[in-house]
Amino acid sequence: MKYKVTLNNKVYEVAVEQGEAIMVGVSDAVAAPAAAPVIVAAPAAPAAPASAPAPVAAGGEVIASPLPGAVVAIKVTPGDSVKKGQSVAVVEAMKMENEIPSPRDGVVKEILAAKGATVQTGTPLLTLQ
Repeated sequence: MKYKVTLNNKVYEVAVEQGEAIMVGVSDAVAAPAAAPVIVAAPAAPAAPASAPAPVAAGGEVIASPLPGAVVAIKVTPGDSVKKGQSVAVVEAMKMENEIPSPRDGVVKEILAAKGATVQTGTPLLTLQ
């Protein structure tokens, strides 16, 4: 079967035999025949907002990675006092180092990720009391 397919405002004539599509030429036609199959991609699932607050665990507030990457550094240790906005960790993503700030004043309770670990968006890095 032959179909005319429009891609990026160009119309292509396509021959399909035994489940394979073969490009046979480019046409200046304006519309595809009504019988041509139309493939519509499903919309992507909405991503969770990166700025959502970290969940508050029973033992404190979790500071999670806001993006996927590799942990380059954990700049605090358990028991350290931190101020709001102070850098507590560094995550490398796409060859850029991203400082992860503390969302509030507090005391570091537990370190949950190690240097060199690969993390995803939302992976817990540490907890604050």
